[in-house]
Amino acid sequence: MTWPPATRKDHDTFCRVEEWTEVRNARGRTGTHHVTYELGLPDGRILRTRISHPVNRTDYGPRMWKHILRDQLQVEEDEFWVCVNDGIRPNRGMPERHAESLPVDLVRLLIVRVGLSEAEVASMSKDEAIARIQRHWTEGR
Repeated sequence: MTWPPATRKDHDTFCRVEEWTEVRNARGRTGTHHVTYELGLPDGRILRTRISHPVNRTDYGPRMWKHILRDQLQVEEDEFWVCVNDGIRPNRGMPERHAESLPVDLVRLLIVRVGLSEAEVASMSKDEAIARIQRHWTEGR
């Protein structure tokens, strides 16, 4: 697939969507002409990327863009554009965020007091679990 030339704004959007940490910016500082982001990876490495200031629609040359993708962002171009356009972050081996877990005391009450199985409790959302324990307390069932 052919992608449009990437701009500084696209680069910044990618970093924001993937939740990179801005460690330095060009606003109000002398001697710096870049916005710098870092991203910690599960294996302990820290990626760092720099975006020339101002962050605008100025595009990158093909060689510079290949360098940024390969060495700084460490993603393929299709992963970059899916992140920028669709908000889907690249898979970097990060554990998936699970739905909000149930407090251990609530799980214990549902199993011991209400008599539900572990599988039944595991399939409940937090709101469903709270409603179920409240029904047990108010109606005794």
